[in-house]
Amino acid sequence: QVQLAESGGGSVQAGGSLRLSCAASGRTLSNYVMGWFRQAPGKERELVASITRNSDRTRYADSVKGRFTISRDNTKNTLYLQMNSLKPGDTAVYYCAASQEILVTPTRYDYWGQGTQVTVSS
Repeated sequence: QVQLAESGGGSVQAGGSLRLSCAASGRTLSNYVMGWFRQAPGKERELVASITRNSDRTRYADSVKGRFTISRDNTKNTLYLQMNSLKPGDTAVYYCAASQEILVTPTRYDYWGQGTQVTVSS
C-alpha cells in the first residue's frame, strides 16, 4: 500500500504559476501509474493529467493542455504538476492518485492523497 501527500497549493493571481508535489511513502512510486485530479465546489472530480510508470506517456484534460505539465521522479518517490498561465477556472482542490494498472488511462485509481487547495484570483 502506498500513502500519498500533496503539497504546493496556494493562492495566485490569474496568469501565475504553481507547482504541486505528491510525495509517496510505503511503496515505491514506480509501481504505479499516477494521476492528478481536481474538484471544484459543486462540480465532479475530474482527471487533470496522468503519467505512466516510466514517464513514456502522459495524458491531459483538454482544459489544461499546453499549460500544465505532469512529471515524476521515481528516485525521489515524487509526482509533480507544473501549472502555468493559471485561470480562475483552475480553482479547485487538487488530488494525486495511484493506479496499479499499466495504461496511461487507468479504469481505477487505488490510492488517493488528501488534496491541496489551489485558488486563482482574477
